[in-house]
Formats: sequence, C-alpha cells, structure tokens
Amino acid sequence: MHLEKLSLINFKNFESKSFDFQDKINCFVGNNGIGKTNVLDAIYYLSFGKSYFNPIASQNIKHNQDFFMVEGEFLLNDRNEKIICSLKRGQKKIIKRNDKVYERFSDHVGFLPVVIISPADRDLIIEGSDRRRKFIDSVISQSDKLYLKALINYNKILTQRNTLLKYFAANRTFDALNLKVYDEQLEEYATEIYNKRKIFLNDFTPIFEARYQFISGGNENVNLKYKTQLDKDNLITLLEQSVEKDRVLQYTSVGIHKDDLLFEIEGYPMKKFGSQGQQKSYLIALKLAEFDFIKQQSNVKPILLLDDIFDKLDETRVSQIINLVNEDDFGQIFISDTHPERTEEVVKNTNQSYKIFKL
Repeated sequence: MHLEKLSLINFKNFESKSFDFQDKINCFVGNNGIGKTNVLDAIYYLSFGKSYFNPIASQNIKHNQDFFMVEGEFLLNDRNEKIICSLKRGQKKIIKRNDKVYERFSDHVGFLPVVIISPADRDLIIEGSDRRRKFIDSVISQSDKLYLKALINYNKILTQRNTLLKYFAANRTFDALNLKVYDEQLEEYATEIYNKRKIFLNDFTPIFEARYQFISGGNENVNLKYKTQLDKDNLITLLEQSVEKDRVLQYTSVGIHKDDLLFEIEGYPMKKFGSQGQQKSYLIALKLAEFDFIKQQSNVKPILLLDDIFDKLDETRVSQIINLVNEDDFGQIFISDTHPERTEEVVKNTNQSYKIFKL
C-alpha cells in the first residue's frame, strides 16, 4: 500500500496544496511552524478520520475559512482507492471512500493502516492512563472490528450508567434494579475487551522488547505490563462492591475504562527513571512494534509517519533506526525534519528511492 497523491484545502495552515509522492521515502523539510507536521497529520486523518494532534475537528479548519478537505489517492492491493475527509463548520464530518459516504466512521478504521511516531507520543509516558488505553485500543481496532464494536458499545453503556448515577444524586433516589441492567451489559462487553487486551499484550510485548533491544543496542531491559481491575474479579462483582462509592462520586469507578499500561526500565517506572533518550527509544520501539503487529494481522505494510524523529536521539540510536528503514519489512515512509542536509544525508544512505519537499 502507498499514498500516491495528497490534496489539502483549508487544512490547518494550508490554503491549497497538493503533493505527488514516491512509493518509498518522502521527506518534508523546513523551519518549525511551516506545516511539516500538518502534512503528516493529514495523512493520519485519511486513515483514522481524525487528527492525531487535535481531537476537536473544527480546529483543523484554517483560520477565517468555513471548511476543510483532505483528499488522498492510494494504491492498495493493485486497486486505486480515493479517500476524502471533509468538514464544514456547524455540520457533521464526512468521510468518503471512492465517492461513497461512510455511514459509520468505525467502518473505515483499519482499512488504510498508518503508524505515526511523533514528539507528542511523550504523552504516553507523562499523561494519565487514558492516553495509554487509547494506544491499546487504536492498535487492536485496526485489525479487529469486533473489538472496536465492543469498545463503542461499552463506552455508550458506561455513559448511560453515569447519567443514571447523576440522576439518582440530583433526585435523591436510587433504583438498584435499573442500575443492574447497565451492570450486566457492561460486564458482557468488558469481558470481551479484557480478554482481547490480554491476548494482544501477550503477543505484542515480545515484539516491543525485541524492537527496543535493537534500537538501544541491547544495553537496557524494558518491560510493558497490563494493569487491570478485572484481574481481581469479574466486573459484576466489582460494580456491586463499589456501588456506594459510585453513588457518591456520581460516576462508575471500576471497569476496563480504568485499565492502564505500566512502562518500565530495569524494573522501575520509565517516567521517573528513564533518560530523555531512553524514553524516546521506548516510544519508538512501542510504535515500531505497533507497525509489526498491524502488518502481521492485516498482511498490509502500514504507512509509517516519522515526525521530527531525530530530535533528542544520539547518533547511535539514529543510525539503528535508519538501518530499520533499509529492511524490506517497511513500505512507504514519510519523514519531517528541520535540517534538510541531515535528512538528505540519512535517506541517501538507505539506498531507497526518495523525494524531498521543502516547505
């Protein structure tokens, strides 16, 4: 799979811009703030129907404009595929595949797999558990539609249960049987999600650890652990035990929406004990493992977006990553960097076809 052409209208800082791409390596170079990352985000948008950096869709419209449109022409399994994502202020977002509008955005997820590595990934380490759960969900959902459906249903029922708890508090009433209806539905979807997350991490962790060993030169031991309340008991029991607490808090305090990933180096939290270089290597290994896993599941090489990849990495680790790019395991790659000379030097050494766009 590769992206042949990208067209942007009123997307972020671009009024109107088109690009024709090489099927291997494409680089965007220029000063900070000129839009390099925005091009990568547009490619991400075509895959996921949303921005990697800004979840508020209307904020991706160029200032003083009424709409944006991102259009991509792909070659996938010898077929031409045209994807259009557009949004007009005050209206619903539209995603089209070959001029046919998707009724549900979830039907598009996983069709064009994309993996992005960005400085923004540091949020995976420094932010709360919600960011890490989204990472797990994003990886699994690209190859498992049933998982995505279960996740959507779980979150819908969770919202309804929380609304009911707020209603109880506001009206000084309580109906245990009404609450139990939601509990039983939550338990059904939670069990499916929990089991699939466990299986995923069992398969994913060795891939991740091997990637980290390669990038770091085998000098450090890292780990990835799944933290979940469902290891203690089934969700129905947990919900029954926490019902009084939930009534006070007015939201559901237990469930798979509280799951987390623990990032460790030498048995200690990466957040506290990892250097900047180690943290970045950890995140890159995580994302390369995501690439490997999705390729394994879908038999399609995802498009790889490398945003400011060389920042904060020493020369040894950079060279290790470039060696990875030389492997046949990878397909089309997009790179953004502030140093044109450095970028060209790096991509020349890959002996792959490349194209450099100076923005």
